[in-house]
Parts: sequence; structure tokens; C-alpha cells
Amino acid sequence: METIQQEIHRKLIEQSISGNEKARFELYSLYSGAMYNVCHRMINSREDAEDILQDSFAEVFLKLGSFRFESAFGVWVKRIVVNKCINFLRKKRIRFLYNNEVIQAIANTEESDGEVDYSGICFEVEKIREALGQLPEGYRVIMNLYLFEGYDHTEISEILKISESTSKTQYLRAKLKIRDILKENQNE
Repeated sequence: METIQQEIHRKLIEQSISGNEKARFELYSLYSGAMYNVCHRMINSREDAEDILQDSFAEVFLKLGSFRFESAFGVWVKRIVVNKCINFLRKKRIRFLYNNEVIQAIANTEESDGEVDYSGICFEVEKIREALGQLPEGYRVIMNLYLFEGYDHTEISEILKISESTSKTQYLRAKLKIRDILKENQNE
């Protein structure tokens, strides 16, 4: 069945390369929902996520002739989407160093071994989603790339042009920040 699906997608891709608008619309329909979720998680703004999604698919269709069927089409599209999101954030001049108050709060935690203690925190999907939305952009980007998109810290460091240790540190800080947000929200 998977082979049949790949053949259907191959046919759609080939038709799209030759300019078939119906095939392009079908490809867009198949992948736009998942790619919007990627954009929204990384950008945390519905309007910006929608704009980036449209820009991403414009690029997908412009570069479609360079797709070589060596990987899954969705992986290829996701790479374009993630790169568009990162470029958007770079244009906003996102910085990975945060104000002294945040750094001081993190430095004062007792989590020196990298493990975060989540005991006593009520986990509900919506609360976690809200906590992710409250993270500073740098933390949120690394958290999304690592947890949701499946990139490792080496890949993240290459994508964001930061060191691997910075990626790991930002990820740990994001986990600590989420823990703190969830604890604060639970006490309210």
C-alpha cells in the first residue's frame, strides 16, 4: 500500500513539474496542514505562519524540478518550511542570549545534571501548548526542532549557525522554563 501511495505522489509531483495546477493543488492539500503546524509551532503567530506557509509552497513549486525522489516528498517540503521559518526569525534578528533576569533564574536552578524534575506538575496538552507559546523565540525554535521535527543538536547547530553546545544549553533552558511556567500556572 505504501508503494502505491508513493506512486500516486510521484505521479502528482511529475504532473506538478509539468505545470498541472490541479496536481499542484492536490499536493498542497496533502501537505499544507502538517506544514502549517510546523510553521505555527516555530513562529507562534497564526498570521506569520500562514504567510510563511504560502512562501514555502511557492518555493516548493519553483524548485520542484530539483526534487530527485531520493527522500520522501514530505521530508523535502518540511526542510523548505523549516528553513523559511528560520529565515523569518533571523530577519526579526532573534538572539539566543537572553536578558540577565532569565539567565540568572536558570543559573539558580538545582538541575545541574541536565535532568528536569517535573514531579507534582499536572500535564494537560493545552497547558503544555500554552507554556510552549510563552517561551522566548530562541528556546521555542530549538525545542520545536528537537522535539517535534526530530532534528538532533548537530543538525540544529548547522541550521541555526550556532554551536552544538548552545543548542543543547538552549534546549535544557527551554525545558526548565516550561517546568517553571507549568508550576506557576498550576499554583494559580
